[in-house]
Amino acid sequence: MYSFGSGVLPGTRTDIPNATPVNFGLVQEVTIDETATIKELTGQFQRPVAIARGSIKTTGKAKVARISGMAFANLYYGVTPTAGQLATSFAEADTVAAVTPFTVTVLNAATFVGDEGVLYATNGLPLTLVASAPAAGQYSVASGVYTFNSADAGKAILATYTYTVSGMGQKFTVANQLLGTTPTFQALFYTTFQNQAISLKLNNCTSNKLSFHTKLEDFVLPEFDFSCFADAAGNVMTWSFAEVS
Repeated sequence: MYSFGSGVLPGTRTDIPNATPVNFGLVQEVTIDETATIKELTGQFQRPVAIARGSIKTTGKAKVARISGMAFANLYYGVTPTAGQLATSFAEADTVAAVTPFTVTVLNAATFVGDEGVLYATNGLPLTLVASAPAAGQYSVASGVYTFNSADAGKAILATYTYTVSGMGQKFTVANQLLGTTPTFQALFYTTFQNQAISLKLNNCTSNKLSFHTKLEDFVLPEFDFSCFADAAGNVMTWSFAEVS
């Protein structure tokens, strides 16, 4: 039989009850590696007279194209996302008031979280944040209201800041957990070509690496690395093939 394409790869937490399966997300590549240690017994001759296989390490890697907060949270961090977002307004265009108090109230001031910098729109030069009473080229901020010096009255600025959004999207917080905290999941790889299917069920896995890499003029392709081990019954995986060959 032949196989073509990247297949699909859903994962289901095994360390919590009634877990919902989560698709890794439009997988581009899946790699499963079986690596055994080999011990060789040699005597006075050049070649070994006996070889024994020791421990076996099963690892996997999935490169995905769809960014899934559910997959990140469940399969790597072992947490549950909640509704809402910590959103970013990047380079919001505003104009400093021409009269005192020379302020700008950003669009999302009602749910403002934190300032991430202000630039002059005309030349891209940054202004300096101060606690209060800003001089020319400086600003202060409180609750989404930016205050400037009279020398900057009427000037166009670009403000970047974070704010909360409720009822849209999802978020999760990563805490500093105790050593030994290990989210586990089972994974099912499936692919089919010319009506010939291959399935691989990995009974117990834990992810040891999550990579999020960006590149100019290219798609973001997060990667999950994971290791596999035996379940309570002592089983590690099940290979299934549509063809007897």
